[in-house]
Amino acid sequence: MKSLLFSRFLLLLPWVLIVIIVLDIDSSRAPLPALYPRGGSEGGSGGARPPAPRRRPEAVLPTIYAITPTYSRPVQKAELTRLANTFRQVSRLHWILVEDAAARSELVTRFVAGAGLPCTHLHVPTPRRYKRPGLPRATEQRNAGLAWLRQRHQHLPPPQPGVLFFADDDNTYSLELFQEMRTTRKVSVWPVGLVGGRRYERPVVENGKVVGWYTGWRADRPFAIDMAGFAVSLQVILSHPKAVFKRRGSQPGMQESDFLKQITTVEELEPKANNCTKVLVWHTRTEKVNLANEPKYHLDTVNIEV
Repeated sequence: MKSLLFSRFLLLLPWVLIVIIVLDIDSSRAPLPALYPRGGSEGGSGGARPPAPRRRPEAVLPTIYAITPTYSRPVQKAELTRLANTFRQVSRLHWILVEDAAARSELVTRFVAGAGLPCTHLHVPTPRRYKRPGLPRATEQRNAGLAWLRQRHQHLPPPQPGVLFFADDDNTYSLELFQEMRTTRKVSVWPVGLVGGRRYERPVVENGKVVGWYTGWRADRPFAIDMAGFAVSLQVILSHPKAVFKRRGSQPGMQESDFLKQITTVEELEPKANNCTKVLVWHTRTEKVNLANEPKYHLDTVNIEV
């Protein structure tokens, strides 16, 4: 019995030795452990750990400041809701909402609180003498927005990338428009649809420069353009602190020209929207509401804000 066991041991011994040798060779070829384990500190062997490559900071988008005059009327909340739904889809937009009122209204205050937008809520009344038909509208409100913008940025160091846009609450805006205006260097322009008694009005562009105006009313204006048809760099607004919308000497339909003359020339305008061949904003306006059946005094058992 002992001899049988001894003979089997001698037969297995060479194979055991071969396995041990193979394992020893494999372990000698194993890669060295990393000097700096993931998430750990530097090890004791080797020099200082090479610095991790720095990520290039992403370019900060210029903020779009949208000044919107608004006034009390049956469709006010409906139009502000439509505008807010558009603005919520635009990155880095600050809404400057200016009421034509002696004090902030409860309706607009509640609306701003629930709009989910960076918003500044201002108010300034239009003097009664300027509320006659045919006179320019929203002058005081746009100027209040300009004053707030300048006051906010006057003590901040340059550069301050930003773009100003006058966004009336009765217009319809394509999201593409905000992409176009964000690259404004000084003053950019584009067509406006459903305005001036035509399907659209636009700057006429040749070789990348504005050379005239396609418009249905007073093409001889220095800037024959709608309020929704241009944007201005924040730096331009700050470098022209006296540029405002004027009451004295300003005729109806001339406020755009009177304002732009203070900050730029036609030769400096930057055509957007495929050289002013695409309509990205429409002067739609809300249909006049029929309230013929509205009672003179509130008769409902609940008070519903419309």
